[in-house]
Amino acid sequence: MQPRRLSLTLTTQILIALALGAVVGAFLREDVSPRVFETLGEIGKLVIQAIKVAATPLLMLAIVNAILTAQVKGRSGLRMVVIATVNATIALLIGLALSNMLQPGRHLSTVAVAVDAKAVRKVEPLDPIKVVSGFVPTSLVQPFADNSVLPLVAMSLMLGLALRRLKDAGEGTESLERSFALLQRASELILGWIIRFVPLAVFAVVSKAVGEYGLEPLHGLAWYVGVGLLALVIHPLLTYQLWLVLFVRMSPLRFWRAAREAMVYAAGANSSLATLPITLRVLDRLGVSKGSSALGACVGTNLNNDGIILYEAMAVLFVAQAHGVHMTLDQQVVAALSCLIAAMGIAGIPEAGFVSLSLVLVTVKLPMELLPLLLTVDWILARGRSVVNVLSDMMVSILLDRWDGKRFDEPAGDPGPAPEPAGA
Repeated sequence: MQPRRLSLTLTTQILIALALGAVVGAFLREDVSPRVFETLGEIGKLVIQAIKVAATPLLMLAIVNAILTAQVKGRSGLRMVVIATVNATIALLIGLALSNMLQPGRHLSTVAVAVDAKAVRKVEPLDPIKVVSGFVPTSLVQPFADNSVLPLVAMSLMLGLALRRLKDAGEGTESLERSFALLQRASELILGWIIRFVPLAVFAVVSKAVGEYGLEPLHGLAWYVGVGLLALVIHPLLTYQLWLVLFVRMSPLRFWRAAREAMVYAAGANSSLATLPITLRVLDRLGVSKGSSALGACVGTNLNNDGIILYEAMAVLFVAQAHGVHMTLDQQVVAALSCLIAAMGIAGIPEAGFVSLSLVLVTVKLPMELLPLLLTVDWILARGRSVVNVLSDMMVSILLDRWDGKRFDEPAGDPGPAPEPAGA
């Protein structure tokens, strides 16, 4: 009988790396060459750089494939986009408002400026006109070379729409469609391999931070996590409950009782895509039609990323505040637009929120040196993002049904488990 292999989840590995890094950092704090700390910092930067490079083509492929494979009727699709955009806009406003009011980044400013003083001086004020004009790339390779979200998404949308037009015209794009799907899967595998090195980056960064600054970085990270979780709680309790009471006319208690199963599963699986069968079962119990469930939760999952969008809005301001970069209102609007666009087609990608955040920071020209440190606690916020994304899928599905005239005043009976979605 062969011995059983010990398999640890990524979260467990990160927790172990976090603890070991704190111990090693405390030991190094006694007497060690500054060169050791520089080497540890470079390890963290290397992992972030690899994530950024792998994420750029993956984002393009995800958008193209989403356009090619989506089966959406015109009016229903437009309704879904409107609902998803309203929810995403409110999520952005909540993330930006909390970061502006509580200023969590100030609690990590000493560490950030000390680590990256040169990069801070290089940061230029954001010019909204230049960012908007950035939708037009200077060449086909420029978005990939610069890891720039806006021109990349513009190119992806044009390519996806052109291929979709050819597909609808019967031009025989099946082989090309399969090729794009295969390339996306390969890119996801590559990113998954890179993600396996995240515990190493966490160990290196925590060792460096604790070795140089003691426990001071933990105070700033606690603010980061606290404000992020607060925003992720406020959005569903405020936005979704207002939808339920004012438009859907459904008892919030009924909704939250039904949604509890999907929320618990999403927090454990850390994936809204993996939670999809549970989400569909919960929607079935709430009496939502199969068509609205499929459109809102299966097709719309590429748009219903309120958790990711809200987190990115908060995190972008956190990084700016930590580095002493003041972002004006119009600059924050441009950053919010970048967050909204970067979240397109990101569902199902490993560590989607953190991956897209790295692209947003590049787009708005903010330093990325803090990202390895933020990575040490991202496993906490990632679960909150997944729960909110699942609730977003459910809410869009319910609102689509209500828009079609369905009433939710009376509780629907429990029809039993819904069939698992085929190829969703």
